[in-house]
Amino acid sequence: MKKGDRARFETVDQYLAKLPQNVRPAVEELRRIIRKAAPSSEEVISYNMPAVRQGGILVYYAAFKEHIGLYPTASPIRVFKKELARYKTSKGAIQFPMGKRIPGALVQKIVKFRIREAEGRKKHPKVRAKT
Repeated sequence: MKKGDRARFETVDQYLAKLPQNVRPAVEELRRIIRKAAPSSEEVISYNMPAVRQGGILVYYAAFKEHIGLYPTASPIRVFKKELARYKTSKGAIQFPMGKRIPGALVQKIVKFRIREAEGRKKHPKVRAKT
């Protein structure tokens, strides 16, 4: 996305349509990889970015000038630390450099991990203390 582009998106297709032509294929590939790993999920826009929801948000993703960001929360970053070593990461984000192939098998493992986390939260919700 261009800096300063403040369009508000209602759908993932609207988001993709605003991407520059040279960026769109990589983001569409990431979208296909995520959807393959989570076929029962729903695509949504959250924080004005594409996201995939199944019992909660599994991952967000977004295009930037130099990279495509995948935001799977912090736990997959820790769990897949060795496999992610070649990519720039932070607490809850992974940066895939623009112009490089997206690691499809790794992304699928991360998304499936997030599905298991979401299912675990449903089975074992946090008990809130009574006040």
